[in-house]
Amino acid sequence: MTKPPKFARLIGIFFILFALVGHAPARAQSDQYTMLEIVDAGHGFFGSTTGGLAKVVEKAFQKYGLPNGYILGQEGAGAFIAGATYGEGDLYTKNAGQHNVYWQGPSLGIDYGGAGSRVMMLVYNLPEVGSLYKRYGGVSGQAYIVAGFGMTVMESRDVLLVPIRTGVGARLGVNVGYLKLTRKPTWNPF
Repeated sequence: MTKPPKFARLIGIFFILFALVGHAPARAQSDQYTMLEIVDAGHGFFGSTTGGLAKVVEKAFQKYGLPNGYILGQEGAGAFIAGATYGEGDLYTKNAGQHNVYWQGPSLGIDYGGAGSRVMMLVYNLPEVGSLYKRYGGVSGQAYIVAGFGMTVMESRDVLLVPIRTGVGARLGVNVGYLKLTRKPTWNPF
């Protein structure tokens, strides 16, 4: 039996290494945030008493991967069948810095009550900051009295928002609606 030529052995080693690298665990790119970075930012923003934050963030990371931005802000919302939400905050990105962002939107459904919330929105697949400012549709549900904590998913084209809210108020229901993100505040939810 003859040995294969050195060139053939080198090609075989190359393909084995390529296969091993292709199955390596996903690592954060320079413009993406790790779960630890997001949880640290959330604890700094929500306070260390929100023990459920790590579980909600872990669920988002398992389902959607690493975000390339996040928004920290506050919002007010109310509904009696039809509702409205208004909020403001700051978008944080690794490659484009920090930017003000405002959001507002209508909702319709079996939804009653009002709430004031602190919000962290994980932002996925954001190609550039200007792509953030549009409408994001989704379905939302709340059930809390005095305080609550929850996660929703909203999408517009390829950009995905995952708002994580902790709020104070009384809210019960399910609704469908959208959030319109803008550079400047407005009272028009449409």
